[in-house]
Amino acid sequence: MRIILLGPPGSGKGTQAQRLVQRYGIVQLSTGEMLRAAVAAGTPVGLRAKDIMASGGLVPDEIVVGIISDRIEQPDAKGGFILDGFPRTVPQAEALDDLLKHKHMKLDAVIELRVNESALLQRVETRAAETRARGEEVRIDDTPEVLVKRLASYRSMTEPLIHYYSEKRKLLTVDGMMTIEHVTREIGRILAAIGAADAKVASKAASRRKAGSPGRGASKAAGKGAKSAGKRRPVAKKAAKGARKAAKRPSKSSRTVAKKASRRPAKKVTKRRAKA
Repeated sequence: MRIILLGPPGSGKGTQAQRLVQRYGIVQLSTGEMLRAAVAAGTPVGLRAKDIMASGGLVPDEIVVGIISDRIEQPDAKGGFILDGFPRTVPQAEALDDLLKHKHMKLDAVIELRVNESALLQRVETRAAETRARGEEVRIDDTPEVLVKRLASYRSMTEPLIHYYSEKRKLLTVDGMMTIEHVTREIGRILAAIGAADAKVASKAASRRKAGSPGRGASKAAGKGAKSAGKRRPVAKKAAKGARKAAKRPSKSSRTVAKKASRRPAKKVTKRRAKA
C-alpha cells in the first residue's frame, strides 16, 4: 500500500499513520526525518540540503523529491509506505506523480481526514489547560495562537491538493471528528476495498495470460486463412477427380501402339518355317 494522509494540523494524521504502520507492515516516511537522515548519511542530496537547512532556508522541492526517491528504493519500503508531510502543494504532488511513474509505482489512495476547525481549536485549548493543570509546560507549537497560523497555512497551500487528487479519483474522505477507533475502522474498510479491487484486476489479467487467447491480429489472420482454404477446396476436389480418371484411362502413347498393332496384318506361317 502506498498512501498519502491529508488533513489540517490536529486532525489525527500521526495517530492513524502509526496504526497503519502496525497493521500493514509499511513504513511512515516523514520528509523532516528523511532530510535529517540524508544529511547525517552524507548522501549527495543530503549534502545539498545541509547548507540550506543550516541557513534556515526552505529546501527546494527537487531536493525533497530526490530524498524521497532514494528512500522508497530501500528494502523496508518495498511493501509500501505512508507519506507524512509531503506533498504540501500541487507542484509537489505533480513531482511525486512523475517520480512514481518513472519507478513504475502506483499511488493506492489519498485519504483526507476532514475536521471542524473550531473543534480543533477547542481541542487544543482543552489540552493546553490540562497540561497546565498537571503543572507541566505547554509546548510552544501546541497553543491556539500557533494552531490558527498553521490552519491558515494549510488552507492556502495544502487544501488545493484536495481538488487535485479528487480529479484523479484518488481522494477518499473520512470524518476525522469521529473517535480514533471509528476513524481507524473506516480507513481499514477503504483500504480493504481497494485491495480487493486490485486483486480482482490481477486475477483477470492472470487468467487471460494463462488462457493464451490469440490476439486480434492472429484471429484475423486465421480467419483469412480459413477463407482461402475454403476457396481452394473445390479446385483440389476437381484435380483429384481428374487424377482418378487419368489412372483408369491408358496413356496416349499406349493407345497409339495398340492402334498400329491392330492395323498390321499377321505374318503367315510357311511350311519352311514350320519345319524349322
